Amino acid sequence: MPDISALYPLFAVLIGAAVVIAVIWLTTKLMWKVAEPNEALIISGLTRGTLETREGMDFKIVTGKGALVFPGLQTVRTLSLTLNETELKVSCVTSQGIQVIVEGVVIYKIGDAPPFIANAARRFLGQQPKMESQVYNVFEGHLRSIIGSMTMEEIIRERDKLGSQVRSASGVEMEKLGLVVDSLQIKDLQDPTSYIENIAKPHIAQVKMEARIAEATRNREAAEKEAEAEALIADARSISAIRQSEAQANAERAKARAAQAGPLADATARQQVVVQETEVAKLEADREEQKLQTTVRKPADAKAYAKRTDAEGQKSADISAAEALARRTELEAEVNARRTELQANANAAAAAAAAGATKVTGEAEAAATKARGDAAASAIKAKALAEAEGIKARAEALGTNQEAVISQQLAENMPAIIAAAAEPFAHVGQLTVLNGGDGINRMIGGILAQVGDYLPALRSALRNGREDPKGRTKAPDA
Repeated sequence: MPDISALYPLFAVLIGAAVVIAVIWLTTKLMWKVAEPNEALIISGLTRGTLETREGMDFKIVTGKGALVFPGLQTVRTLSLTLNETELKVSCVTSQGIQVIVEGVVIYKIGDAPPFIANAARRFLGQQPKMESQVYNVFEGHLRSIIGSMTMEEIIRERDKLGSQVRSASGVEMEKLGLVVDSLQIKDLQDPTSYIENIAKPHIAQVKMEARIAEATRNREAAEKEAEAEALIADARSISAIRQSEAQANAERAKARAAQAGPLADATARQQVVVQETEVAKLEADREEQKLQTTVRKPADAKAYAKRTDAEGQKSADISAAEALARRTELEAEVNARRTELQANANAAAAAAAAGATKVTGEAEAAATKARGDAAASAIKAKALAEAEGIKARAEALGTNQEAVISQQLAENMPAIIAAAAEPFAHVGQLTVLNGGDGINRMIGGILAQVGDYLPALRSALRNGREDPKGRTKAPDA
């Protein structure tokens, strides 16, 4: 076996080293101080102050980390950096001389920067409860000062402005104390003189009046809506009743139409029959009229036209013959007169030549003048005789063709005669003809019969008008 006794010195060294390390670790642990997040370590004694703390006491500030503190040579104390709260209840007087009690709360803490911590350590280290009274005093004075420069209306309307001004005014003093204000709230305003209440009364009255008006308006609108709803309901009921009445009336009308359907159908059928019969009668009348036009009127017109044409031809022939005879007589008379005039001129010339150029000039001229006068007289007499012969020829022609002339005049005036015979029917507004076409034929035949009855009398009148009272035939008017 190896010799263990030779290892004892080594064990002793190791144990001693471990004890030393344990002592050093325990000593370091006892001397090492760590600052909590919400506190600051103030180390004084054998140390050097920072740049922020060299004026005044010489100490060291440690926040958020640890520091080695030698017992007996150094002292370490903590300064809480947590929030603090101070209630405010300050009696103030406004610029109007009105007393008002302001209630509020100030939330503050020691500043995180080394200067704030140094100021707070110098003033409140070990005496932090005194901070509340100091803060109260600072804010009390500034509240009274600022409220004294404001009216009650401004305080009521501008509380944020009041808090901002108080914070600004107390900022320098709070910095000297090493404190910062996180919040300043004005919670309430007490009015011992009831000024605020009196200010609110007109507004309250106005609000109450507007509330009453609004309520009355709403009630009126509700009443109007209810009335409109009732009117709509009444209208709906009346419309429903009207529709029911109309439906009942329609049903009654349908029943009546159903009851009248049979008689109405019979009447309609009879009416259609009458209409068809009337149409048939009209067609028959039209057919009879066309038949009358074809069988009676057109043949009569053709016969009258033929007679009129024959009469006009005979008249033209007779007149032409008479005019030719008269013209021949006139020409013969003119020839005889010219022959007589030439003979007289020749006799006068011979007489003048025989009497001598100088001695018997006057006698020759007288004889010539007498011969010319006798020739002119003979010409006039011959012309008159020729005209007389022409007139006589025309009269004889008319005497021999009197019936043709009368027939021609009757044919020419036949439309006027028929129109005169039909004149009484021109004033009839509506004519009902019985028996259809037979009735129309009988009516037209009656008119033509009347015209036929008048023709002999008319022909006799024309014939009598052509003769004078002694039975001599008159010459026609030129």
